[in-house]
Amino acid sequence: MGSSKERINKMPEQATTTTDMESYWLPFTPNRAFKAAPKILVSADGMYYRTNDGREILDAVSGLWCTSAGHNHPKIVEAIQRQAATMDYAPAFQLSHPKAFELASRIIDLAPKGFSHVFYCNSGSEAVDTALKMALAYQRAIGQGTRTRFIGRERGYHGVGFGGISVGGIVANRKVFGPMLAGVDHMRHTLDLGKNAFSKGIPEHGEELADDLERIVALHDASTIACVIVEPVACSTGVLPPPKGYLQRLRKICDKHGILLIFDEVITGFGRLGTNFAAQYFDVKPDLITMAKGMTNGAVPMGGVMAREGIFSALAESAGQGIELFHGYTYSAHPLACAAGLATLDVYSQEGLFQRCAEMATYFQQKLHELKGTQHIEDIRNVGLIGGIQLVSRPDAPGARASEVFNRCFERGVLLRTTGDIIALSPPYIIDKAQIDRIMDTLRATIAAVN
Repeated sequence: MGSSKERINKMPEQATTTTDMESYWLPFTPNRAFKAAPKILVSADGMYYRTNDGREILDAVSGLWCTSAGHNHPKIVEAIQRQAATMDYAPAFQLSHPKAFELASRIIDLAPKGFSHVFYCNSGSEAVDTALKMALAYQRAIGQGTRTRFIGRERGYHGVGFGGISVGGIVANRKVFGPMLAGVDHMRHTLDLGKNAFSKGIPEHGEELADDLERIVALHDASTIACVIVEPVACSTGVLPPPKGYLQRLRKICDKHGILLIFDEVITGFGRLGTNFAAQYFDVKPDLITMAKGMTNGAVPMGGVMAREGIFSALAESAGQGIELFHGYTYSAHPLACAAGLATLDVYSQEGLFQRCAEMATYFQQKLHELKGTQHIEDIRNVGLIGGIQLVSRPDAPGARASEVFNRCFERGVLLRTTGDIIALSPPYIIDKAQIDRIMDTLRATIAAVN
């Protein structure tokens, strides 16, 4: 696992960029501040990025929660190159190619028992909108056409499509975009620092928060609700593991009222908790699972939705010999993405990376919680190879303290993620103990040094 650093050190140094940066509008970025002091990555390998000025950056967040097998894996690179030379593109409407079927079969083999179909898209955002449309179509197909309401959760993140931000619950992602989709309501989030601060793994308190769905059912009536969508672990909002028993209770309430349950596993899918999917980690079977990111190790954009048995067949029976779902994308099942997906699953399996993730999670938890007592830290949370460190906000500048930590850590050669004043960690599964030590030592020194 340690060879990645050796490989990256053999790469040629890159000259500092002189590219005109004005034309590019970066996403989720303060563009003027970025362009005044840009952070430019020019190559990656294993656990490391290299910057345009030749510095090595230890990746503590798998790029953007997605490069779980490490960067530039030779088997994935080779598969993409081979596919590009064989067939660059194939349309997905009324035509297909062998790798699309092979990848779907292999994903179903990893899925919780009882799942039967995979629908492809290109991102987690598209996967969420696809799942929401599937829920509406299914309810209509079984004669429940009045069920059109979606239920999300406060602080949830489900991508940036109008469906995703409507069911999502992060204020900054919603506030400037108007009323969004009609007929959406939200359950309370599950973070409770008064009872669960510094929990190691799954918090003990809060199972009863699932009963908030009963309150919403009483308000709107179950006959109007199509589905509930939650992240098993709410990651982008700052790592909120579900309380013990919460997801199980939510499943029972959905069953009671005929409501579909969607797990957004764009981050937790493909081994992040040490199991194939979080549904298996928590032993809760949803009706639909969204996925992306680790599906191709981030090498080619791809997303998808898995449906349990009965959902496709209901739509097929309703459609007769016609199209079951009037939905899809130009790049659904793109040949390069399918090749990357198949190679990624090979790497996960052949290198035992899900098992490695589970094993490294124990040491990761230990070292993460050793940061307790560092100034400004008011909570630490973790599950699998995911960690969250919540800092006390400056009274006059929420988010500024974590932003300063992010910038200082980058200068010290460690890449983090921040949301508000929460630092998120989600390293590739190939990480070793020395690299975990380096991440935590850098965080400890940096957090202690900021005002």
